[in-house]
Amino acid sequence: MRGIMVWMLGLGAAVLALALLAGFVWVNRLFEAPEAKRVASLAAEVRAERVMTVFAHPDDEQLANGLITSAKAGGAYVAQITATRGEAGTQVPVVARQGDLGIIRHAEVLKNGFALGIDEQEVWDYPDGGVPDVPMEELVARVAAAMARYRPDLVVTFWPASGATGHKDHMRIGLAAEQAILRLQAGEGAYRGPSHIAYALTPARAMARLGGETGRFVAEYQPPASHALPGNTASKLKGWEIHASQGDYVRAAYGVPARLLYLVWDKEFYALREAASIGKEE
Repeated sequence: MRGIMVWMLGLGAAVLALALLAGFVWVNRLFEAPEAKRVASLAAEVRAERVMTVFAHPDDEQLANGLITSAKAGGAYVAQITATRGEAGTQVPVVARQGDLGIIRHAEVLKNGFALGIDEQEVWDYPDGGVPDVPMEELVARVAAAMARYRPDLVVTFWPASGATGHKDHMRIGLAAEQAILRLQAGEGAYRGPSHIAYALTPARAMARLGGETGRFVAEYQPPASHALPGNTASKLKGWEIHASQGDYVRAAYGVPARLLYLVWDKEFYALREAASIGKEE
């Protein structure tokens, strides 16, 4: 009898282990993009010596750690624009008075940028949650002026129709980045804009299956990923430590600790386009 019980316990443990493995494989597939070309560095893929990110909030760069760190490892110059100070965010955990959050998050993004090796950063003071209310002419002119200063070959931003997460600030800054490139292309200055633009994406299948209504919106309106690269999990985890006011954001947003999520979401996905194609395809 004892032998049978031991055997049954062993069988139960084996079945549980197989179920857990099957569940992990299923979830892991949701965080893949089979259509994407796998590369070690997106900057190297397009021979970009100068990269510029155009994001909306402190911690948006967490989506692009792998791109940034691989670009730096290849010797590229990287500049970053963050359009707001993130003062309207929710603190997870609470680390400061809410009225001081913009100051805190401003410092956090500068510190994380330094850790990532970003060469130059600008944090603007547009209202968090209010980027769509900024006159487009003003926003485009400011982004175009920044591009003219930093002269990137590759610009990284959000897809205007989905913003990676459905956030309207993301969508607006992505559109402004596109319009700024078009303005530079049509201008008469020595710098006529980047050769390529890359849109940071979230895993479409995971968003559609696990992201609720917002996730389904993002999955429907973002383009297929053209490229995938290693996400640099160690850098992302360090980044959440630096972004202390958002240190538990992953758990709050996705229901699991960052370390666990990045076991399956271990790649970054991008839709890479030639800048000359902006406005000529969906």
